[in-house]
Amino acid sequence: MTVPLVLASSSPFRRMLMENAGLAFESRAADIDERKIEAGLEGASPDQVALTLAKAKALEVSGHFPGALVIGSDQTMSLGSRVYHKPKTLAEAKENLLSLSNKTHRLNSAIAFARDNQIVWEHVAHADLTVRELNETFVDRYLSRVGEKVYGSVGAYQLEGEGIQLFSRIEGDYFTILGLPMLPLLEKLRDLKAIDD
Repeated sequence: MTVPLVLASSSPFRRMLMENAGLAFESRAADIDERKIEAGLEGASPDQVALTLAKAKALEVSGHFPGALVIGSDQTMSLGSRVYHKPKTLAEAKENLLSLSNKTHRLNSAIAFARDNQIVWEHVAHADLTVRELNETFVDRYLSRVGEKVYGSVGAYQLEGEGIQLFSRIEGDYFTILGLPMLPLLEKLRDLKAIDD
């Protein structure tokens, strides 16, 4: 017998990944203040930040769906100790992109499962992305072409679109990059008998 699944997210990318995998689920965005939670995590690693937020989302939504398995997820982007957030302006997006030039940054994608207000599993997956050497002229042209899409991504890029032009090397799977590591997620769902194995 399968268990009802709920995705604690309004992300169209995460919903698409779950749908493409053939999973039957509901989705509901968690009602949490991510920046407030992050403010209380001063000194935490990017992994810890992503995992804390994933767990908070799963637990908040779990309260609305008794008996269901709720999937919370979050992703941080880090370069050394610096943690990036979605840019609010084109100037911020430009600064972020130039700061990544010729460097390798990490995407930290966390998943947490909650059932009846208890965390039953957590996992963090990583992808390492190397940005090629960028110049201001290219970044300006790139930002003018992609427009408001830059505000939807912490790195100001969508790898599935023109953002691929920013990179010279990528280590990690596509699902982790999009923010929902599907292979460990599916494996754990099978372990928990939440989906057919």
